[in-house]
Amino acid sequence: MDFENTGIENTVIDLNVLDDVMKQHGLIRAGQWDYERVTYDKKYEIKEGIFYLRVFGYTKDGDVGAHDAIITLLKPALGKHYYPHGIEYGENEVFPNHLLKSCEKTLTALSADLKPFELNA
Repeated sequence: MDFENTGIENTVIDLNVLDDVMKQHGLIRAGQWDYERVTYDKKYEIKEGIFYLRVFGYTKDGDVGAHDAIITLLKPALGKHYYPHGIEYGENEVFPNHLLKSCEKTLTALSADLKPFELNA
């Protein structure tokens, strides 16, 4: 499930600043990156299962591995984890209302905290 109109999509920001701001909101990059893309995850372990709020980003020119990149963020998504297959984002997934509200609260706060650091695209 994609979150629309969060104010996050198309934000352009320095990778090092982004790592810090994301961490403040429980979104961790860990090993989810390659030299052009990043993924930040916030894990929710609730009675309905394990879910991940994900924020994706990419760089046009830069090197994520060298911590030298300007990242453009994409639409955040919410997925459900199925062992051992991974994360599913499909239309048939059911996401509890309390989880959606928590994700929306995180994304609203994140959007506000990213604004002061946003670079011109």
